Amino acid sequence: MLITLCKEINLFKLVFKMIELKPEGNKNMEHNLSEGHVKKQWDEIYRREEYSKHIQEAIQNVVDVFKKYNVKTILDLACGSGIHAAYLAERGFEIYGIDISEEAIKIAESLLEEKQLHANLIVGSIYRKLPYDDNFFDAVVCFRALYHERIEVIRGTIGEIKRILKPNGLVFVTARKIMDKRKKLPYKYIAPRTYAPLEGEERGLIHYNFNKKLLKKEFKNYKILDIWKEEKDYYCLLGKA
Repeated sequence: MLITLCKEINLFKLVFKMIELKPEGNKNMEHNLSEGHVKKQWDEIYRREEYSKHIQEAIQNVVDVFKKYNVKTILDLACGSGIHAAYLAERGFEIYGIDISEEAIKIAESLLEEKQLHANLIVGSIYRKLPYDDNFFDAVVCFRALYHERIEVIRGTIGEIKRILKPNGLVFVTARKIMDKRKKLPYKYIAPRTYAPLEGEERGLIHYNFNKKLLKKEFKNYKILDIWKEEKDYYCLLGKA
């Protein structure tokens, strides 16, 4: 009887310890930023010129693939300051772009004007129904942006990309993977693989971390042509609708 009692006590301690180690459940999951708040924060980031001016190396290989598939029209989702839109426009593609930040669109338009290029840019969220017709684009690209939401919202955008792509149209995205622990900022847990930094320029903005298995799962309705790592913190995915 004593042995049984000791086992029950140890089991109780184990269960109590497991409860203690769990994240703060509902308290942590209450993280709902309005679209207006997100827009304002990105406007501030671009106003302070803290945006990236670095062109992703992968785009050079992607352009080769686009030319192979005779791509003409491309949508740049979350086009930001327009560095990739300008790069693609310089290579003869017809470019469309959408970004939640009005400041970003202003910067992008200024860059295009400076380079004597043209793109059809609008202000809007990539996490709503996209304002484009079905089967409209030959390709859609999204550079380091398709992870700023909960996975169920991201999933909706992945579906929207499929809707606006022509049959056999191409999609290229870069998605954040789990970062090196040494580079992590303090963060607020929201849900599995979902968090919001408590410091830095993107403080409070939702981030979702992918891995290869999850990318394949979420893009299951596409034919995946390739997935590879870019630098240390990102995956690249190239697929076909």
